[in-house]
Amino acid sequence: MSIFIGADYRGFEKKNSVARFLEDAGYQVADMGDYEYNEGDDFNDPAIRVALEVRNNPDAKGILICDSAHGVTIQANRFKGIRAAHCGSKESAKLAREHDDANVLCLSAHFMDEAKMQEIITAFLNTNFEKLERRERRIKRLDEREDYD
Repeated sequence: MSIFIGADYRGFEKKNSVARFLEDAGYQVADMGDYEYNEGDDFNDPAIRVALEVRNNPDAKGILICDSAHGVTIQANRFKGIRAAHCGSKESAKLAREHDDANVLCLSAHFMDEAKMQEIITAFLNTNFEKLERRERRIKRLDEREDYD
């Protein structure tokens, strides 16, 4: 499985650690930036790059890291076909995959250490979507309309 990973400056060091963890576990990892520590950079850029890659590679997953994980989650979810979930526990990550077929995991660099991130990532990547009719119906509705009046 391919994993596209990205972070802003607040998640830069943890992104590099997570990438090594994933590579050691046998995943193909593509770093979507930021590529160097640049204090004050915007979370939007790596979130956009990861979202587009995941959308264009349906079997891939994405991981985004920023200070709170809120910004990258909001940005990634602006793209059709992306179901980004901000998860703070392995239980939350499992539910995001099982119930919502989340394809991008968003993590907080501020609120969790690398061990916690690894635990959540492992749960996310090792959990499958439970294909129930109601869940598939709800997921399809996410991309029904982009402009509600």
